[in-house]
Amino acid sequence: MNDEPLAWKIAALRGQLLELGSTIRQLNQSGLDSATAQLLLARKRAELDDLMKKGRSNAS
Repeated sequence: MNDEPLAWKIAALRGQLLELGSTIRQLNQSGLDSATAQLLLARKRAELDDLMKKGRSNAS
């Protein structure tokens, strides 16, 4: 994934965030613990924020 263009990385992370959000909803509806998925979601959001900042700094 390192050699992919930044836009592709951002799109992939957004897709992963959508999937994780869906998984968390399903776990919660089933009455199961979603803490691990929530932690992964937070990490992916931070990764996306970092990529977005890099994209903005490269565009300047």
